[in-house]
Amino acid sequence: MPSITNAKVLIISTNGFEQSELEFPRDQLRAKGAEVHVATLDGKAIKGWEGTDWGREAEADLRIADADPHQYDALVIPGGQINPDLLRVEDSVIALVRAFAKQGKVIAAVCHGPWVLIEADIVAGREMTAYPSIRTDLKNAGARVMDAPVVCDSGIVTSRNPNDLKDFVSKIVEEIEEGRHNQKAA
Repeated sequence: MPSITNAKVLIISTNGFEQSELEFPRDQLRAKGAEVHVATLDGKAIKGWEGTDWGREAEADLRIADADPHQYDALVIPGGQINPDLLRVEDSVIALVRAFAKQGKVIAAVCHGPWVLIEADIVAGREMTAYPSIRTDLKNAGARVMDAPVVCDSGIVTSRNPNDLKDFVSKIVEEIEEGRHNQKAA
């Protein structure tokens, strides 16, 4: 079983991510010893959304299309309304999510992030949570929707909003340290 201090985590995002939902997991996972990379659509810095306006930039390490899922132990998808809505229409994003799922690796999505998991067709039959406004989308895609700070089903970790980030990160660490999961194929 891998230790978090030996883990590599990939965060995928684009402009409009919820500021805390990228920064908190990135910074906390790094503080716990994980190597964390941020991948964006073009490999360039992206701008967050905080409150009612644009927030701070997050530096990028690589392009999403260049990310090799074999090199990572976990995938994290921040929410916000804009970020996952833009990501879920990108073929490279969906292919990457499906590759992580097929390899039984940890996939974590918070807030509106599960929209990307719906598009990747990996939610049917799973217990999940999300921001209240997309719970019907999850249900319609076949998920068993719960209202809890963090829900995990076969290595797929979901949370509702920024208030749940501490629990979200703790569960990501726990799942990474458990190792590969016997997930349903994407």
